[in-house]
Amino acid sequence: MEETNINLQDEHEQQRVRREKLEALQAAGLDPFRHVTYEVTAHSAEVQEGFDAFEGKAVGIAGRVMTKRVMGKASFIDVQDRSGRIQSYVARDAIGEEEYSRFKQFDIGDIVGIQGEVFKTQKGEISVKAKEITLLAKALQPLPEKWHGLRDTEARYRRRYVDLIVNPDIKETFIKRTAIIKGIREFLDGRGYLEVDTPVLQTVPSGAAARPFVTHHNTLDMHMYLRIALELPLKRLIVGGLERVYEMGRNFRNEGISTRHNPEFVMLELYEAYTDYHGMMELAESLIRTVCEKVNGTTKITYGEHEIDFGKPFARITMIDAVKQYANVDFNEIADTEAAKAAAKAHKVHFEKHHSKGDILSLFFEEFAEKHLIQPTFLLDYPVEISPLTKRIPNNPDYTERFELFIAGNETANAYSELNDPIDQRARFKHQEELRQAGDEEANMTDEDFLTAVEYGMPPTGGMGIGIERLIMLLTNSASIRDVIFFPTMKPRD
Repeated sequence: MEETNINLQDEHEQQRVRREKLEALQAAGLDPFRHVTYEVTAHSAEVQEGFDAFEGKAVGIAGRVMTKRVMGKASFIDVQDRSGRIQSYVARDAIGEEEYSRFKQFDIGDIVGIQGEVFKTQKGEISVKAKEITLLAKALQPLPEKWHGLRDTEARYRRRYVDLIVNPDIKETFIKRTAIIKGIREFLDGRGYLEVDTPVLQTVPSGAAARPFVTHHNTLDMHMYLRIALELPLKRLIVGGLERVYEMGRNFRNEGISTRHNPEFVMLELYEAYTDYHGMMELAESLIRTVCEKVNGTTKITYGEHEIDFGKPFARITMIDAVKQYANVDFNEIADTEAAKAAAKAHKVHFEKHHSKGDILSLFFEEFAEKHLIQPTFLLDYPVEISPLTKRIPNNPDYTERFELFIAGNETANAYSELNDPIDQRARFKHQEELRQAGDEEANMTDEDFLTAVEYGMPPTGGMGIGIERLIMLLTNSASIRDVIFFPTMKPRD
């Protein structure tokens, strides 16, 4: 009869029984936690995939007991290791009566090592016939029952270690996460980019519209901030002549938590001298297409109810044209901020007192157009009011050479022709400071050292940021950012 992961005893009773078993082992001088190494010569997947080469050979495997079927003088267990599961046949005559008696006390979740011979059962299942079985670690907590256990999403996020044990799909998601990050690095390294590291602790948080986390340096007796973006230090390196740099690092934003936002996340930012936002469009399209094909074997993915095709050229549309198409409002015909506010009221678009025409254009896009950009689409030419670090369009200075890449209705990348005019940059920072004084806590602060760096001369530069978790969500068909972060930010339980 097969044991289930959780039998009729409640969890506390299970824990009590397991601790008693541990105490009995320790009293007999058989403490399972004394083991420090175990010789593993094969993993489950390689044995199953290469059975012809392994048949009849001795192997050492190790992993967690996931099922156990005791049938008198012989038993079967399924052992889960990093690559999957494999069955082991454990017989009294093969391991000895005393060891078999101890084996029958093993619990689901225990970590074991098995030395044995690879064979195939009469039912055709590839297995390991145990000649020796060792308890390497005792599980004092029972695993959730297979069908009724760890399905509550909050419990999964809080106990990711259990989630990884009982939900194989989530393990595959995180294995793919690593492959995606590796693929990004290989792509950029192949284009001559230099990977660098810049400080997480900053004296001026800037480079994004976000509220920072504030900390205090005791020795210097000064406030410092966890970075909200990688941008300004990387552009200092462009000034220094490195020409092509990137960093994949953690950012911290003191903002709400949602399916697309976690206060701590990984951002890729890259900067390339002597190019502009058109160059960044080519790079973004090539990077995503290349990485998708590498990790998924195709340029097509399914995300939710949509099939996304990265193999086709990405669409391009200006923000003004998108709002005109989906909201039937032409901001080319709106003269000023007052007219924009009147249009917002007429279309029930909420805005703040300090918002200008450009801010309201962006709000119209978010309300009416964003959700329609399903296939990869570059949204171009953002208002200068919401792009404080971006070059203006020469013949249309109210707008900037900026794009965001939208896929499945969500922003995935943000890129500029970087502003390298220190006089204009100072004026933009001044406007941001005025917004802060008016109550906008997400407005940029002035970074005097960055202004000094740009005064030394920064070449024409294209730059881009990609939210790594958002890209991973797309390429793994994950609905929530928490599904692609091992340990998402959670409020502690009372």
